[in-house]
Amino acid sequence: VQLQASGGGLVQAGQSLRLWCSASGRTITNYAMAWFRQAPGKEREFVATISRSSDRTVYADAVKGRFTVVRDNTKNTAYLHMDNRKPEDTAVYYCAAGRADWYAVPRDINGYHYWGQGTLVTVSS
Repeated sequence: VQLQASGGGLVQAGQSLRLWCSASGRTITNYAMAWFRQAPGKEREFVATISRSSDRTVYADAVKGRFTVVRDNTKNTAYLHMDNRKPEDTAVYYCAAGRADWYAVPRDINGYHYWGQGTLVTVSS
């Protein structure tokens, strides 16, 4: 499966932004879908994941209550809605797909074998 992440840009703190991850080659129903991010000088970190069933999600503590991950299997696309953005959210955001059980919500980066190219999100204070 090939993934294309889009939607990044420059936003002010407090504003909302939506990222989307378009998949091609295979249906995303076969995969748990996740978002990771990597800030300058830091390691890539987990942000959010959604199960193949679409009804189970897990978030990193840093984004819980502000970010929402959803998926539309009919459009072969996953989304990350980001509200109340903070300057520390500035990073390159990557979408990822990993084979998983129907209700699984893996957080381990090693569980994801397909990656998009990343989209830069910059939050100004």
